[in-house]
Amino acid sequence: ISHHHPPASRFPMSSTFWFRAGCLSLSVGVALGAFGAHGLKSSLSKKLPEKEVNYYLDVWAKGSHYHFVHSLGMLLVAEKLQHKALIPCTLFGAGILLFSGSLYSLVLTQNKKFGAVAPLGGASFIAAWTIAALLI
Repeated sequence: ISHHHPPASRFPMSSTFWFRAGCLSLSVGVALGAFGAHGLKSSLSKKLPEKEVNYYLDVWAKGSHYHFVHSLGMLLVAEKLQHKALIPCTLFGAGILLFSGSLYSLVLTQNKKFGAVAPLGGASFIAAWTIAALLI
């Protein structure tokens, strides 16, 4: 018996790839959000005054929020745009790494120079949403 398999997609980064990437990004976001909600405060409290701890917890929460929103955006765009999702979803991924990643790094190191990277991630998010709107 011959098992016929459909040919691989002409689009190596198909909507399935981006949907899966969005799901995995959300699972990482849940883990990082849980760390921020449960483990981070006690870690920071050992070495920083309360005012600074609260500042860093807010920064972490902002990174986590944008991580979630744009991971969900990746799911939505992958589903809606199908084979046209490559550019906006790549920009969502870059934005998550640059924006949320820089904020997570800022908090973990207390090095505010990481904050300079966040606007690049923000620009990636804006470009992703704009391109997605133009491709609909």
